[in-house]
Amino acid sequence: MNPQAPTGTIDHSGSVDHPGGAAAGSRVDGTEAEMASRLRMAVTRLHRRLRQQTAGGLTPSQASALASTAALGNPTLGALAQRESVQPPSMTRIVAGLEELGYITRVADPTDRRVARVALSAEGRRVLARNRSAKDAYLARQLHRMDPGERRALSELTVLLEHLVDLEDR
Repeated sequence: MNPQAPTGTIDHSGSVDHPGGAAAGSRVDGTEAEMASRLRMAVTRLHRRLRQQTAGGLTPSQASALASTAALGNPTLGALAQRESVQPPSMTRIVAGLEELGYITRVADPTDRRVARVALSAEGRRVLARNRSAKDAYLARQLHRMDPGERRALSELTVLLEHLVDLEDR
């Protein structure tokens, strides 16, 4: 998340006031505010459904921590907690559960033996791949149920969603 990005609030009339930044003084009309709300709800519901597509008996927190470990390499517990937006004691419990399942191992930092890092085990990599495959298969089944025109529109929407996410990085 970009801490420099302007924030705003939606008032009861449906307008959004943007304090500061490039959008200073501009107001988003009610149609854009409604679209923002509908988009947020649709993305939230899709995310919830995708989180339900897990393998390996993982909780959503464990699945997320496993994916973050893969993305970060061999993070410290503190870096993993920060990435997952949880307190370090919570991450310690999550990692302990993943260790118990054999999906993660703790390793000492080579430059500072007092620092613990976590690494995916071979089984952790397999479970992560199965989870990703299950999520992709779920989406593919849902896409298959749509007519060709809807799939084309969704393909175009996917490009726009990728662009929407990339706007944060500008």
